[in-house]
Amino acid sequence: MPLLSIRDLVKIYPPEAGVFGPGKSARTGSSAGEVRAVNGVSLDIEAGETLGLVGESGCGKSTLGRMILRLIPATSGSILFNGQDVLAARSAALRRLRRDMQIIFQDPFASLNPRMRIEEIITEPLLIHGLANEKLSSATPSKAQLHQAAAQMMRAVGLDQSALRRYPHEFSGGQRQRIGIARALILHPRFVVCDEPVSALDVSVGAQIVNLLKDLQRAFGLTYLFISHSMPVVRYLSDRIAVMRAGEIVELGPAEQIAAHPTHDYTRALLAATPEPEYRPA
Repeated sequence: MPLLSIRDLVKIYPPEAGVFGPGKSARTGSSAGEVRAVNGVSLDIEAGETLGLVGESGCGKSTLGRMILRLIPATSGSILFNGQDVLAARSAALRRLRRDMQIIFQDPFASLNPRMRIEEIITEPLLIHGLANEKLSSATPSKAQLHQAAAQMMRAVGLDQSALRRYPHEFSGGQRQRIGIARALILHPRFVVCDEPVSALDVSVGAQIVNLLKDLQRAFGLTYLFISHSMPVVRYLSDRIAVMRAGEIVELGPAEQIAAHPTHDYTRALLAATPEPEYRPA
């Protein structure tokens, strides 16, 4: 059984009502102006693999990733995580599911609370999910134990524990993204949605984050849905690639096969749009 199984997932954003209410299409009878951000997507993700989801901006990649985590409600379809129905889960059951399903956000400058110290940001998930006792093996975890848990996670993402007392504005974009990764992994999830985690970073810093994600996947036994508009990054990190266009998956297969022998015109266009380094002798 796949760790994550998605079937016929649809997300429709209704049109905004005007003075006379939402219009109707004369041809179909449906509401004019509605947007099908995700249109009948079906995917399986195996435990331990990285599925790269690639496509141009606005094609529905991030919407799909957030629907999987129930951050955005789905219009229709089904999502099974480890055999459990994600869309049917309520209250306590949904909270238990979210312990194993986390997200790394795209913008490292907007995803961290500027009023919280780094230690508070990283350990907050433990307290919210009631896992402080379980993870720290203590009936009443002390500040020292929480500090130790945060320090271990900081070391795992390549930051010094001395930074725990500082605030987000004191860090660069790459450092903030490492903090966001630490926050996502403090619960030791099984599945992580990486929502374009390097698109807001310099190329060299982004490469460091990609390599860090690969190392952490091996260390923690993680499964990734890696969302990006960059085919080279997805090809490097992913086991399989799903190509998304206008809310639909138009091609799916092993990473090297998709990169070397694409079958869909849109995939060929994405590959052709990738700049090639040019050597110019002096």
